[in-house]
Amino acid sequence: MLMRTDPFREMDRITQQLMGPGTWSKPSVMPMDAYREGDEYVVAFDVPGVAADAIDIDVERNMLTVKAERRPMAKADAIKMELSERPLGAFSRQIVLADTLDTERIQADYEAGVLTLRIPIAERAKPRKVSINAGSGHKEISG
Repeated sequence: MLMRTDPFREMDRITQQLMGPGTWSKPSVMPMDAYREGDEYVVAFDVPGVAADAIDIDVERNMLTVKAERRPMAKADAIKMELSERPLGAFSRQIVLADTLDTERIQADYEAGVLTLRIPIAERAKPRKVSINAGSGHKEISG
């Protein structure tokens, strides 16, 4: 039997039970990190305990939607649950992507409970040098 003494963890558990798990119509938010790495924009989502086939990634124009569902484990009749803190249900996150990202070439990897999306920066958005044409003649303004 497991014993806990953290009253705040118990309060969090009760709040989660009262609010209920996420559903597809009202999913819970999944935590994420977003950063730029070289010529790519990287977004990492925490989805521990979620099977790769339970993750859905959609891009429509510049709206990225990630949905995941953590399903309950199959339980035998002889199992008596002593403690259940891991939330089950649906999780979702929507992000508006800048027009400077190439949404046609998004790469998704899933490892150790982290979904990592790599979105290349579009060529038109990369910094570039602009050459200056220096004229040798003088222009006269007459009025």
